[in-house]
Amino acid sequence: MFDVTRYAIAADEIVEAGRFLYQRGWSPATSSNYSARVDDQHIAITVSGRHKGQLGAGDVMVVDLAGQPVQSNCRSSAETRLHTVLYEVFPEVGAVLHTHSVKATVLSRLLAAGEPLVLEGYELQKAFSGVDTHESVLSVPVFDNTQDIDALARDTKAWFSAHPDQPGYLIRGHGLYTWGKTMADCLRHVEAFEFLFECELETMRVHP
Repeated sequence: MFDVTRYAIAADEIVEAGRFLYQRGWSPATSSNYSARVDDQHIAITVSGRHKGQLGAGDVMVVDLAGQPVQSNCRSSAETRLHTVLYEVFPEVGAVLHTHSVKATVLSRLLAAGEPLVLEGYELQKAFSGVDTHESVLSVPVFDNTQDIDALARDTKAWFSAHPDQPGYLIRGHGLYTWGKTMADCLRHVEAFEFLFECELETMRVHP
């Protein structure tokens, strides 16, 4: 059983996030999925196939950390386990956002297989929790896209268990996953990543 009031708060945060991310063009149509922690055993997450710019309370459901629906006949995203493993690895995480922006998608396709996106020397790196100087290196892993979500969930869980200070990752040709203690933190991370992705793509254009 979960706290209905906490679920309602989480659902409202997800709905508002969807409107913002859709308006910025980072979650077109029914792409993307968002979640927020309800308690240590449950999360609220978007129902599969819903337009992210038009979310309502009925478009957010509850699943347990195994990804199973709780008191709902709805179906969550096929990528639900990519969310729940992050809540398992990081007990302090309160929200996870997965977006499908053009820049994240294109940039992830330009990186060589096995090569991370290395961000270094940008002032906006300080937008990420725990980073207090531009004189730092942020290495964003890029996982290959796959329909085997269970396998990808295991890979991401293992990677972030070994690299707990990283704030996000890319799936090649697919999109961004990022997280934070609060939904506000998580949205800040999305904005920061999108700025940095644009900088990297512009640099590649100017200095191919």
